[in-house]
Amino acid sequence: MNVDPLQVPLEDEPLIQEIRLLTDLIVAATETAGPLDDAEIDRALGLR
Repeated sequence: MNVDPLQVPLEDEPLIQEIRLLTDLIVAATETAGPLDDAEIDRALGLR
């Protein structure tokens, strides 16, 4: 049996979560005309 050592799953749960948070911030930023204030950032991150 020939196993390729480079064929490994590339899953990094903390990185995936960070990308989701960043994506949420990007979406929130595109929905506003100016910079996001602290409350809008918290809301986008699901903090309040």
